[in-house]
Amino acid sequence: MATEQQQQQQQQQQPPAPAAGDQTRIHNIGYRTYDGPRLGRAYARRSLYSQSLRGAYGLGRSARSKVLPMLLFVVMCLPAGIMVAVAVATKAKELPVDYTRYAIVLQAVISLYVASQAPQSVSRDLRFKTVPLYFSRPIETADYVRAKYAALASALFVLTAAPLLVLYVGALLAKLDFADQTKGFAQGLLSVALLSLLFAGLGLVVASVTPRRGFGIAAVIAVLTITYGAVSTLQAIADVQDSSGAIAWIGLFSPITLIDGVQSAFLGATSAFPGAAGPGNGEGVVYVLVTLGLIAGAYGLLMRRYRKVGL
Repeated sequence: MATEQQQQQQQQQQPPAPAAGDQTRIHNIGYRTYDGPRLGRAYARRSLYSQSLRGAYGLGRSARSKVLPMLLFVVMCLPAGIMVAVAVATKAKELPVDYTRYAIVLQAVISLYVASQAPQSVSRDLRFKTVPLYFSRPIETADYVRAKYAALASALFVLTAAPLLVLYVGALLAKLDFADQTKGFAQGLLSVALLSLLFAGLGLVVASVTPRRGFGIAAVIAVLTITYGAVSTLQAIADVQDSSGAIAWIGLFSPITLIDGVQSAFLGATSAFPGAAGPGNGEGVVYVLVTLGLIAGAYGLLMRRYRKVGL
């Protein structure tokens, strides 16, 4: 009797047998919590900056993505190399083009670079709706905007400063005056640094409006190139009509003429305005304020834009 009672108790304690066709299984797949170092926002911001800067020259992307930025980089540096070769061969007393004038002469190449790389930097994130993933953790809106802005500005500075370095090294090889060349080189670097901040901000603001890369390219070209053509035309008309006083004020309405006005007023550069009617010191202050205002305004608009996009 005792044995039968024990068998009945054991049967009662056992779980019921699974119904026919029940394939329920419990698997221990070994999930573990992460116990490594937490690198935080600063590391994420640096990583985004590095990735965006590399992408501006096609590094880490397909071979086709490298063609245009590398080609534009070569186009920017090639005239500087030719000038250096001519200066060394002919033992010239000065360079054919001043350091501060070089970027103004090749502004079409710079505009094309911004038009091609600003949409590449931000439009894909908008198109594939990956921006909220950046903001999930730990990066925030300000980190994203600063990283993208700094990356494109750095890429532009590399593009515009590299030919100046070629000119400077060539001038020293041609045994031109060291003090004059160093001063001109420093002025050129300051000019292209300001240009890089201005063009990067305007390019990113325009590109962030649309997720379509093609539309972004066309819009950036319109802002940077068409405005320059319109301003140059109006300045030429004012020069023909002997309205030289209006030439400097018209130059406030184009990014490249803004940089021209700033450097001609405060860096001793020769103005490209008709009749070399560059802004005076008083007008130059207005140029500086407008340029800095556009840079700050571009940053503010990017912050506002990505606060909405990141929701």
